[in-house]
Amino acid sequence: MAEIIRATRAIIHLDALKANLDNIRNVIPAGTAVCAAVKANAYGHGVLPVARTLRDSGVEVLGVSSPFEGQELRDGSDKGRILLLVPTVPEEIPLTLAAGLELMVTGETYLQSLEEALTGMPEAGPVSVHLKVDTGMGRVGCRPEEAVGLARKITAHPHMVLTGITTHFPSADSDVPEDIAFTRKQAERLKAVVEEIRSAGIDPGVIHAANSGGIALSPETAFDMVRPGIALYGYGAPIRQGRPLKPVMELKTRITALKKVPPGTTVSYGRTWKSSSECWIATLPVGYADGYSHLLSNRARVLIAGKRHPVAGTVCMDQLMVDLGQDTDVRLHDEVVLFGPDPEGPDAEELADIIGTISYEITCGISARVPRVYID
Repeated sequence: MAEIIRATRAIIHLDALKANLDNIRNVIPAGTAVCAAVKANAYGHGVLPVARTLRDSGVEVLGVSSPFEGQELRDGSDKGRILLLVPTVPEEIPLTLAAGLELMVTGETYLQSLEEALTGMPEAGPVSVHLKVDTGMGRVGCRPEEAVGLARKITAHPHMVLTGITTHFPSADSDVPEDIAFTRKQAERLKAVVEEIRSAGIDPGVIHAANSGGIALSPETAFDMVRPGIALYGYGAPIRQGRPLKPVMELKTRITALKKVPPGTTVSYGRTWKSSSECWIATLPVGYADGYSHLLSNRARVLIAGKRHPVAGTVCMDQLMVDLGQDTDVRLHDEVVLFGPDPEGPDAEELADIIGTISYEITCGISARVPRVYID
């Protein structure tokens, strides 16, 4: 019996993922390493197939946001370098070490927790440590004046290796001159810290800072390694001197009910939509439990056979309705695109703009009950 795939599904275009990676590589200096962010289930795209594709395309490092994400990659047979991009609570450090992840030390307290964990795990081999410096993000990281002292402690420890120095840009995706200047000032601060560390006789390892925005708008901040995230998945600031990014995820479904309604008919909860004339209403088996936001009610449009049609009424947990107008060629069970790469229809950025969020939240929000289908 052939496998039955749910009508509502997320098509993941792996060819677009590879094209976006090539686009990034074309605008960064030759020899610059790539740490690809695959945290949050690869921004909702499905971490294991995405990670395998990136590894097959030569990505040197994968970035995760918890040791559990790193362990999932290990369980999926990934044996390459994996960088834990954030600090954890002390109880999670043994899992981090057992999974063989590279850590990002963000201050004295976290370093002490790492030292204590290593004391209890004498079998642990050399641990690769990246030192995070806060140059203006204000989230995590040591102060620039603390960096040399922490670098000394890391290199003096018998089970730690200083693998890199890093920072994070909060506004690198903005083309506002003030924001670009702020990003470049951060890069200069990081350079100064690195020089201090080198002057102390310490090898700083790999220098890295540029996220997707930095790669796109401030390519001079590439240093030794870049950390693309949303750009890999087709969104974010357009890359200067690069090709347009290609959305990787396409959310599709099919029509499960179709009926003609008379003028004055209200549709869905709260009766927020009323037909002004006789029209056709299509029902789709997708709703906010799938990650299609309730806030898109009466505001978004979908693509059917190359034409856009408005969402009619409140988005329900498992269904939503679409106004097809007075006359239509649409038929029961026809395919519907809710967002994706087709320029005729909406993409995740358009939906994000409607509800006042960012494309990251749209793709990350597609729930686990929506099957991912991978095509190359």
